[in-house]
Amino acid sequence: MGDHLDLLLRMVLVASPALGISSCFFDGWRALYRSCNLTQVPQVPNTTKSLLLSFNYIRTVTTASFPFLEQLQLLELGTQFTPLTIDKEAFQNLPNLRILDLGKSQIDFLHPDAFQELPHLSELRLFYCGLSSAVLKDGYFRNLGSLTRLDLSKNQIQSLYLHRSFRELNSLKSIDLSLNQITIVCEHDLKPLQGKTLSFLSLADNNLYSRVSMDWGKCLNPFRNMVLETLDVSGNGWAVDITRNFSNAINGSQIFSLVLTYHVMGSGFGFTNIKDPDQHTFVGLAGSSVIQLDLSHGFIFSLNFQLFETLKELKVLNLAYNKINNIAHKAFYGLDNLQVLNISHNLLGELYNSNFYGLPKVTYIDLQKNHIGIIQDKTFRFLKKLNTLDLRDNALKTIDFLPSIPNIFLSGNKLATLPNIALTANFITLSENRLENLDNLYFLLQVPHLQILILNQNRFSFCNQDHAPSENLSLEELFLEENMLQLAWEVGFCWDVFKGLSHLRVLYLNKNYLNFLPPGVFRHLTALRGLSLKDNRLTVLFPGDLPANLEVLDISRNQLLSPDPDLFASLSAVDITHNKFICECELSTFISWLNQTNVTIFGSLADIYCMYPSSMAGASLYSLSTEDCDEEEVLESLKFSLFTFFTVTLTLFLVAILIVTKFRGFCFICYKKTQRLVFKDPIKGRESDTYKYDAYLCFSSKDFEWVQNALLKHLDAQYSDRNRFNLCFEERDFLPGENHIANIQDALWSSRKVVCLVSRHFLRDGWCLEAFSYAQSRCLADLSGALIMVVVGSLSQYQLMKHRSIRGFVQKQQYLRWPEDLQDVGWFLNKLSQLILNKEKERKKDNDIQLQSVTTIS
Repeated sequence: MGDHLDLLLRMVLVASPALGISSCFFDGWRALYRSCNLTQVPQVPNTTKSLLLSFNYIRTVTTASFPFLEQLQLLELGTQFTPLTIDKEAFQNLPNLRILDLGKSQIDFLHPDAFQELPHLSELRLFYCGLSSAVLKDGYFRNLGSLTRLDLSKNQIQSLYLHRSFRELNSLKSIDLSLNQITIVCEHDLKPLQGKTLSFLSLADNNLYSRVSMDWGKCLNPFRNMVLETLDVSGNGWAVDITRNFSNAINGSQIFSLVLTYHVMGSGFGFTNIKDPDQHTFVGLAGSSVIQLDLSHGFIFSLNFQLFETLKELKVLNLAYNKINNIAHKAFYGLDNLQVLNISHNLLGELYNSNFYGLPKVTYIDLQKNHIGIIQDKTFRFLKKLNTLDLRDNALKTIDFLPSIPNIFLSGNKLATLPNIALTANFITLSENRLENLDNLYFLLQVPHLQILILNQNRFSFCNQDHAPSENLSLEELFLEENMLQLAWEVGFCWDVFKGLSHLRVLYLNKNYLNFLPPGVFRHLTALRGLSLKDNRLTVLFPGDLPANLEVLDISRNQLLSPDPDLFASLSAVDITHNKFICECELSTFISWLNQTNVTIFGSLADIYCMYPSSMAGASLYSLSTEDCDEEEVLESLKFSLFTFFTVTLTLFLVAILIVTKFRGFCFICYKKTQRLVFKDPIKGRESDTYKYDAYLCFSSKDFEWVQNALLKHLDAQYSDRNRFNLCFEERDFLPGENHIANIQDALWSSRKVVCLVSRHFLRDGWCLEAFSYAQSRCLADLSGALIMVVVGSLSQYQLMKHRSIRGFVQKQQYLRWPEDLQDVGWFLNKLSQLILNKEKERKKDNDIQLQSVTTIS
């Protein structure tokens, strides 16, 4: 598989010149005159070996049409746009002609001696020429002793009665009579072919035996005393009865490959009017030594009991494109020599242990594109010779049933994880599944003898734990295209996934959203020769990112800006097309390398273009000059000085920011002290107004100790003379014996602001939630923003939204959150104090204050 890699193929294509061929020319041995409006054969030199005259208007071919062309071997006269007349011995001046093509030309007249004097003619193409049965029965092919292949398909032949001259055609091996109107072929029709061995005989698409009443006792065996390597009778509309009668009629004739495709055998899905084949259908083939049987493209629904029992020598059985939904017990019994079984494109949903009983020598089973979701664990385990199992495009969710075989195809299923089973294989493909955990990749890399592993179009994005290196010494090719390795690598996991793959030669990582390569991720891939990183988001490659012995690299369709040419110097080929190059002087080294390197550069010159600046967008890098960049060397010292200045300035600025951030609490205290000293701003007393209290603190009694230490000692005037607020709270200011609701209402309406300290205890306290609701009612009644909500502790938005009254406030208003860092407490208390002091008119004038920005002090 490595010989057909996309990268190496592209290298060959790029190195090959484009072929531009004119429609009318002669190059010394080949004369090509297709579609040249010719009405007669042109005069060509006698050195011509191939003369191609299709798609012209030549009407007549006579003995005088051709000069003597002793070396001519191929003549193509097919597809003339006018009816063609071919006279007696029309080709006698072409004594060494090997291939004569008259196909798809309407032949109005063909002389019975038209093909005489052609002793070396081996292939005669007369398809779609409007010929009748006379071409077979009137001896048109006399004396063609070298004729090997005769194509008479798509004509109007109705009878297969052959002229006795066919007996003399000792070299004849292939006859194609498909798509004619031959309805009956009996023994006397093909007598001239008796005793011959044909490699191919096609009677396909003739409605053979299907629209006539047959007396097989009189017709007898049409292929008596003949050996046919391939007999094609497909597309004739045969049901079970015709197939059975035909099989019985040809009993004893040696037919190694029987093609019976596009039949109508079988009930199909949901119908019962046409029978499925049974154990009597193919009994007549017992003496025909059939090695290959093609029953594809039909309507077989059930493979019945001992269906193929008599086909002891069968090696290849093709049942693809039927409607098979059921495999009866011992359906394959008797196929002791079968090696290849194709049941793809059917309707199978489950496979059982007994389904493939009787196949001791089968090596290849094709089950792709069914609907298989369940397979019993021993279904394939007794098939000791099984070499390849193809289960692509089914609905499998587990692989417990897999035997240890060399080749396993499991693409296009629904596998989300892989069980830890004993497995041995040389080739595994699991593309287009649902594998997410890289643990599955580590498991597969430990499969003994594995050489090729294909995991394209999965979802690899994380791994649960660290793994020991795989140490796989056999793996040569690994395909991981269209996954999400970036998600796993960006969190620092699975960087050693390729460790131990010392024999890996080819690695594909296309479309993995990679914006960086983990340091040393390819370090252990000492044998790697081809690496594809196409269609990712890489902006830069660092020295050491690429394996030392890498030869071919595809880094196209990334976001490389100014790559270092030294990274590519050791390669033999590289694809860097469709990147986002910044065409400034920093790229001059790379541009010079492009114009001088011996490394093969894939792609068109126009595909290596500038993205920035916009004035140069789309310009090819090969068209750019680097001369102007030399003038900038004079300014290097100035640039360095400017760089140093800005670096020092930026460093000092960042250090200042770091200090302020780290010691912001201390800085805030210093700021307040400086403000008092400079502006002589003594602590003001509370202005008299209509309110008894500055604020009502609503909190759970279980939080009293914390509230006292965190707020009351710093804000309440009764706790300290330095404090400026007259605060109200339940433990001190509620009247004993008074109704609790009355106390709450009195506190609410006697306070300028209501501060609700929402904690976990608050959310469990019914009185606190009731007070919160009353506070909201007050806000609605006097159209004020008197309610200040402070969230204490690690309460999530979801926990707050669970309570209706709080949910309504959170959805429409902004709230404060108690800071987690102690050094932010002073700043927070200052802000809370300003909110308590703010009067409603002032708040309305400054309606754009964003409280939420105050809340996120974390």
